[in-house]
Order: sequence, then structure tokens, then C-alpha cells
Amino acid sequence: MNVRRRLISAAAVTATTVLGTATLTACGGDTAAAGNTDKFDVVASFYPMAFLAERIGGDHAHVTSLTQPGQEPHDLEISAKQTARLQDSDAVLYLKNLQPSVDDAVAQSGVRTKIDAASLTSLEKHGNEVGGHAAEHDEPEGSDDGESSGLDPHIWLDPVRYAQVAEGVGAAFAKADPGHAADYRKNTADLVRELDALNTEFTTGLATAPTKVFLTTHAAFGYLAERYGLTEEAINGLDPESEPSAARVKELEKLAKADGVTTVFYETLVSDKTAKTVAKDAGLRTDVLDPIEGITKKSRGQDYLQVMRANLTALKTALGAK
Repeated sequence: MNVRRRLISAAAVTATTVLGTATLTACGGDTAAAGNTDKFDVVASFYPMAFLAERIGGDHAHVTSLTQPGQEPHDLEISAKQTARLQDSDAVLYLKNLQPSVDDAVAQSGVRTKIDAASLTSLEKHGNEVGGHAAEHDEPEGSDDGESSGLDPHIWLDPVRYAQVAEGVGAAFAKADPGHAADYRKNTADLVRELDALNTEFTTGLATAPTKVFLTTHAAFGYLAERYGLTEEAINGLDPESEPSAARVKELEKLAKADGVTTVFYETLVSDKTAKTVAKDAGLRTDVLDPIEGITKKSRGQDYLQVMRANLTALKTALGAK
């Protein structure tokens, strides 16, 4: 049986969607379908999806990730072994349009429960500048001007949107594995409370920041910037490994001086060379602002919540918040 479900808010999950158009497809039954283990087998596309699956699935779920720790998720190519694992799973949790090879594999697979996180919250178009006065420079609807016209997939960096996705994932797990539905709902509620608390910490922690502009190498923090009244200026666009133009670098140097910017942020999974070059030319320091696309030994924390709090500390320091 196909079921359509879309998350309308963090508190309400109603019917939505079919594969290919923001999908969540689930089949009912008394028990979860048989997979590689005797648990509810979930394949997650990359770390933010695996974190949700593990926290919501709890003891009832066996979660594997297609993206290995330290691997840049945008570059993932699905292997034959991973394709087989996907076929044998009870559910797949992914974020459509972030990893094309995953999208293709999911579309061609026969897995019964397909959960597209992008269908469970709202996505926006973001360019190199997001938040604050950036709205004045947004591309018009329907523009095809490179990455600025694309929908930003980095929804997990906004705790509010991430909580909305968690609600939708919990509902999908409960539908697909009704024998453990009560536990999935409880685990979801617990996680949403933690994400609500994280949102409060960010709101309070950044409220006193005298500077609202921060510089990053990767335009991953647009949703976070908008949520907390900040402006992200990115050296590169949504692609973390694209090269900035000389004009863009010079523009950022002027902006840093005008807006009192102290820090150029870089991430853990991509080279810091560009950040250090811009920082040196502009007389700024560098620090890590982690997009949490994967957890490695370099991460400032062992899970999503810890790394987000480390990001908050880094932002407070860079922006001069008390």
C-alpha cells in the first residue's frame, strides 16, 4: 500500500508524496519487511540522515550510511555493494538533490519505504550571500544563474527545520514498522525537545552579537543565518570546492573591513587553503564552522548536537557575542 505524507509543521504530519516529487512511500503491514538483520534496516544517505535514523529508530533499527566518515558527500558515487544493501533494506532516508548518485539509486530501487527529507520541510534559494540585507540581492524566481538559482539543501543546520524533518521521519518509521510505532514516536518527541533546546541556545547566544556578518568558504549556513538574524557571506557557492573569482575575494576583503568581520570560517572535509589565503590578505583569523556533513576525528564533537554547540561557540567568538 502506498501512503502519501507531507510534514506541514513540526507538530503536524499529514499525508504526502510520491517518489520523484518529494517522496515518502511506505507500505503497511504487521511487521517491518525482512532485511539483512532482524531489525528495521535503514540505509541513510549521509551523516545528518543517519543521526536522525539512529536517534528515532533506537534499539529497533539497524542503520547504515552510504557516505563514510571523512568522505565529502557531494562527491559520493554508489558502489554495487551499496546498491545491493539499498535493495535489501526496509527503508532509505536521503536528501534529494544533494547527492545525484543516491537519487538515481533510490529511484531505481525496490525499497518499500523511501523518505526524502527535502519533502518534510521548506527549502529556499540561496546564493553566496544569505540573511540580513542579502534579500535585496536574491535572484528572481525562475533564474538559472548558476548555483544562486538552486535550492539550498543544508536544512539540517537550522534546528527548527531539522526538527520538522525529524517529525516526518518518526511518522514514516511508525507507518513502516507499526509494531514499534510507540517507541518511534517517543524517540522523535525526545529528539525534537533537544532540537528545540538547541534552537533556544542559538537564539539566546547570538542575540547580543554586535557584528551580524560572518564569512565562510562554503555557502552551507544560509538557513542558520536567516534563523538567527545573521548574514552569511560565502567565498564559494553551494559547491564547497568551487574556486572564487578574484573580484569576489576583493569584494569580501572590503566587506570584512566595513562590517567588522574578524574571522574566515572553513570546514573539516574540504581544504582550508582558500580560507587561509583570504584571511591573510584581509588580516583576519581562521576558524572551523562545521557543516556537519560527516563526523571525523577532526570534528569538534562526536554527534550532531555537540558539533552544533561547538559551531555556536565559534560564531559567538567571531561575532563578539557575550
